[in-house]
Amino acid sequence: MSRIHVAAASAALALLLASCSRPSSSPTRELKSQGQRKPAPNFSLKDADGNAVNLADYRGKVVLINFWATWCGPCEAEIPWFIEFEKKYKDQGFAVLGVSMDDDGWKSVRPYIASHKINYRIMIGSEVVSQQFGEIEALPTSFVLDREGRIASNHVGLVDKVDYQNEITKLLQDPKSVAIRDAGSSVLAGRMGAGVRAGQRP
Repeated sequence: MSRIHVAAASAALALLLASCSRPSSSPTRELKSQGQRKPAPNFSLKDADGNAVNLADYRGKVVLINFWATWCGPCEAEIPWFIEFEKKYKDQGFAVLGVSMDDDGWKSVRPYIASHKINYRIMIGSEVVSQQFGEIEALPTSFVLDREGRIASNHVGLVDKVDYQNEITKLLQDPKSVAIRDAGSSVLAGRMGAGVRAGQRP
């Protein structure tokens, strides 16, 4: 599978439609325990401006990685939520990363970003990235990472907004998670300060 195709084999299409047909909300949905969380595979992809997006650079933030496509109706239903989350939680150390699986790449994705006023970074996915995340077979598929870059939850198909919101707020408020954020901010501040001093003229 290079990317998800609308005209895929009937069995694969049936799986895709079934997974995206309705929210899979559960009042008992929980984040994975600390011991169950595995590191998310790193990737480097270009965003709409041609800038590299390295997942490793987001360590210290809670990250929602969303695999989607412009033709996917359930994906479109989630996008306003992600726009809201990006705006609401960005200053608390949160980020949404959208990975498009559209076959024609930026030809479809750039106008879609503009028309939907997407405020988070979008990249074009690849077969390699799909395989790294366990072979993306249905859209939308999303992963929520803790500040250590570990997968705290994953969702296949359309999920209720409240499920995402609960997971994000829990991870942002986790005492250990906040400590990691603060440590990362201190290191970054130190690097910036060193850069300024090095650039000062005598």
